[in-house]
Formats: sequence, C-alpha cells, structure tokens
Amino acid sequence: MLLLLPPSEGKAAPAAGGPPVDLGALAFADALTPLRERLLAAVDPALAHAPTAPAAAVYSGVLFAHLDLAALPPGASRRAHAQVLIASGLWGLLAPGDRIPLYKLPIATAVPGIGPLAAAWRPLLAAALADRDVRDELIVDCRSGGYAAAWRPRHATRVEVRAFSVHADDSRQVISHMAKATRGRVAAALLRSRRTVTTPRHVAAVVRGAGFELELVKPERAGAPWSLDVLERRAASA
Repeated sequence: MLLLLPPSEGKAAPAAGGPPVDLGALAFADALTPLRERLLAAVDPALAHAPTAPAAAVYSGVLFAHLDLAALPPGASRRAHAQVLIASGLWGLLAPGDRIPLYKLPIATAVPGIGPLAAAWRPLLAAALADRDVRDELIVDCRSGGYAAAWRPRHATRVEVRAFSVHADDSRQVISHMAKATRGRVAAALLRSRRTVTTPRHVAAVVRGAGFELELVKPERAGAPWSLDVLERRAASA
C-alpha cells in the first residue's frame, strides 16, 4: 500500500540553527532535484539556506494533527515511513522524514519561467513513481484536487478518500475543510492496523473496524478510482 497525503497550509517553523535542506537526501532525488533547484531559485533562493525539520513536523495542519505521526506506535511508525508520501508544490513528493524549511507554494501557483506547478511536476512524478504504478499496487489517495492532478496512476488500483455529511433525510453534502480531519483519521487507522492491506475492500474493512461509517464505491469504468466515502451523520434539529 502507498498512502498519498497533501501538504498542509499550516506549517511549523523549524528551530533556528538547524541544517539547510539537502536536495540529494530528499525522496526521489534523481528524478526531482532539477525542478526543485529551479523552483527554489525562482521562488525564494534564501530557502536553500533556511533551517529544516522533518516534513512530518513542519506540516501541522488539520490532516496532520489528526494523523499525529509522532504518536504512532513503533510498528505503525515504520509503516508510515515506508508507505507514506506527501505531495508538495515545491518539492513534488516527500517522505515524512525528509528535512525541509518553512515555505509556502500552493500547487495552483504558476511560477514565472516554469508555469503551472501541477503540469510542471506531472512527467517527473510519473517517472519517479513508475515502479509503484503497477497492477498489484494499492494506492490510498488522501490528496486534494490540485495535488491529485499532478499525478494519477495508470495501472495501480487507486482509492480516493472522500467525506460526506449525511442529513436526517439521508441527503449528503460534501465536507470541505473538515474532510482533512477525516482523511487524517483514516490514514492513522490504516497505519495502525496490523492487517495486510492490498485491496480496496481491505481498506474499507480496516476503516470500518476503526469505527467509521462508510461506503466503498466501485469505479464505473476501467482506470477510474474506487471511492471510500466516509459518512458523518448529523443529528436532527429539534
């Protein structure tokens, strides 16, 4: 299983005096370093000399607060470092332990001389993840739309995690901001589970076992993703 997360808008500043970013030590350095270098030069050259901390500590928004990577037990922590990748407008993809500085660069940005970030990253991410885009790979995708647009697998089985509020009349409404909290809790449940997760139905079983109400929706056409729809029921108003 590969678990894809978005970055967070909320970020914690690394402690002063920490080492600067080492591009050669980041995930997929061979494939992604050239564009990382161009973006640093175009966006803020000073970032190359700023103090860093692990990405899991820098990202501090709602999803990461509910995932709480630092609190995972040892087995789940090992799975996180082996299975989690974090999408980024500046870095492309990161492992949780990759050391990065405080930065801000949304995926929707068009950088002068480079263009829209999702389009710039797309061929490089496809090359970096080519060995994971195979038919027996399961990808659980917690990314938001812009980051998902930068790379979609062609061969692997992808499960999108979505969140809905269910009203008393069973009508549904997409949850926007707090979907991040739901995705963080789902990711935590998957990493904490000792069950081998290799299929969409395994994903649903683990998440349901963690106390979530959900529906697993099979794709209507070949190549489309499965959907794991997490449902939050609203109490009827008095």
